[in-house]
Amino acid sequence: EVQLVESGGGLVQAGGSLRLSCAASGFTFDDYAITWFRQAPGKEREGVSCINSSDGSTYYADSVKGRFTISSDNAKNTVYLQVNSLKPEDTAVYYCAATRARSRLLMSILWAKPQRYDYWGQGTQVTVSS
Repeated sequence: EVQLVESGGGLVQAGGSLRLSCAASGFTFDDYAITWFRQAPGKEREGVSCINSSDGSTYYADSVKGRFTISSDNAKNTVYLQVNSLKPEDTAVYYCAATRARSRLLMSILWAKPQRYDYWGQGTQVTVSS
């Protein structure tokens, strides 16, 4: 059974930090790219950051570059998202999702498209107070 389990969300003041974790099981981790999406109330799901477990390449939304860092521990089948300098507009439910790893060119095009993902976690709430 495929599972993606997020953890690490919470309530934090603006400027604070969190580390989100996504533990994966039930599929060959090295063959997949894992992406963090977020969705705020009344807004569309947004791709935040992606890591391709097969080659380590990473991708970021412009809104989080320089503040968020994605990493993975392939031995633990876990992807992390270090979120720093949080802003109230970062408030959302954060989901991790998995899709088959593709070439760097293709991943750069499709990584932020939710419809490309096969597996999803249940989400973790991040709330940033001003």
